[in-house]
Amino acid sequence: MKLSIIVPAHNEEKRIEKTLQEYVKFFEKKFKNNYEIIVILNGCTDDTLGIVKKIARKYNAIEYRNYVQAGKGFAITQGLKIAEGDLIGFVDADLSTSPQAFYDLVRNIKDYDGIIASRYMKGSIVNPKQSFARIVASRIFNFLVRVLFLFSYSDTQCGAKLFKKKTIEKILPNLTITNWAFDIDLLYQAKKAGLKVKEQPTFWQDKGASKLDLKKTSMQMFFAVVQLKILNSKAKIFYKVLRPIGGYIYKKLR
Repeated sequence: MKLSIIVPAHNEEKRIEKTLQEYVKFFEKKFKNNYEIIVILNGCTDDTLGIVKKIARKYNAIEYRNYVQAGKGFAITQGLKIAEGDLIGFVDADLSTSPQAFYDLVRNIKDYDGIIASRYMKGSIVNPKQSFARIVASRIFNFLVRVLFLFSYSDTQCGAKLFKKKTIEKILPNLTITNWAFDIDLLYQAKKAGLKVKEQPTFWQDKGASKLDLKKTSMQMFFAVVQLKILNSKAKIFYKVLRPIGGYIYKKLR
């Protein structure tokens, strides 16, 4: 069984090296030569590319692609297209998900078509604890997603997810969103295909707060979810008319 781990990276020069080294060290023992780490650089303006090139020369398991276009969803989609593993997953570049936490997904996928990590299920550990404002914003967003898409997931936005290759092959052609709503689109397409995706608690080392503007990010996520809902409803006939308006609003929020 081969494992593919996709790591989307946008201006991660300060964190990407440690992440890749930790993952190689861990999975070399678990999978030997039967795994790959695919780094998808997107819209980087720092030295992330130079650092990744250096590490890739040292470790055969690491390969990379560099795109001018930014967007985590776009990056993961490109990684899904080239991943060769029987199991294909993705994690954030900042090591929020440790190799052991990701391996817990590998161990527990079993008969499921996919498995996702949750920071909010009972048994999850988030360190350091998130601010009250972030928790409230996250729970409001999760409630909105559950209502719009009839999900039971407690956390659609956690950066650690794993799927079987056959699952990816079924849903990849139907993915349309490359912005903040990418994870929701991925899970919604899996749901429409009748696939079983398990959610499990995880250990999350919270490191991303300093890079995010909570107010702007919340608004971007809201509009991204509305866009996805329109695309998957009878109202999609109006999407071409609404898309320029949504694009304008999204750019203003960046």
